[in-house]
Amino acid sequence: MAIEQVTDKDFSEKTSTGLVLVDFWAPWCGPCRMVAPVLEEIDAEMGDKVKIVKLNVDENQATAGKYGVMSIPTLILFKDGEPVGTSIGYKPKEALVEFLNEHL
Repeated sequence: MAIEQVTDKDFSEKTSTGLVLVDFWAPWCGPCRMVAPVLEEIDAEMGDKVKIVKLNVDENQATAGKYGVMSIPTLILFKDGEPVGTSIGYKPKEALVEFLNEHL
């Protein structure tokens, strides 16, 4: 399953069910571009256990503001629509997998 882009409009619908990791990012952000391939790998490996989506903070400021995203990349893990964990900044794959496994 490919990583999907979400917007202010469809954010709550896309994060309402199950475990969803949201990557708050922007095209100009270097660390965001570094974490993208790591998230692709995790998405391929974890399959149905967790859905990964991306939200461009430049284009979707309402959602970023609602969740207090001040620096990017910020990864927020949602479980059935509620935030259950946050990871800020670039992290290696092992650290992100561990972060996800804490909530499975």
